[in-house]
Amino acid sequence: MGVRTANVQPGNIGETLESLAATIHGRRDASPEESYTARLLTDVEDELLKKLAEESSEVIMAAKDNDHDHIRYEAGDLLYHLLVTLERYGVGLDELAGELNARMK
Repeated sequence: MGVRTANVQPGNIGETLESLAATIHGRRDASPEESYTARLLTDVEDELLKKLAEESSEVIMAAKDNDHDHIRYEAGDLLYHLLVTLERYGVGLDELAGELNARMK
């Protein structure tokens, strides 16, 4: 478990996810030695998939503890690793939005 983030203020989730996805996309050209994100995008596939599973489990455990701040913190980690996974496999946010929109009809 990481250190909880202090002074969290509400934000616009769409803008935040788009900004984070763009940052992740930009890390494709970064040095894997200098960028954790670049390593996840280019290194052994299992390393990223292990992180995705780990962060999912941490969200579950935080929920089991009914710890609001911890759930938020771990959900942030999970969303970051999910966005890296989507970038690695070429699934854009627009495509994901289309998938979700199709399911709501």
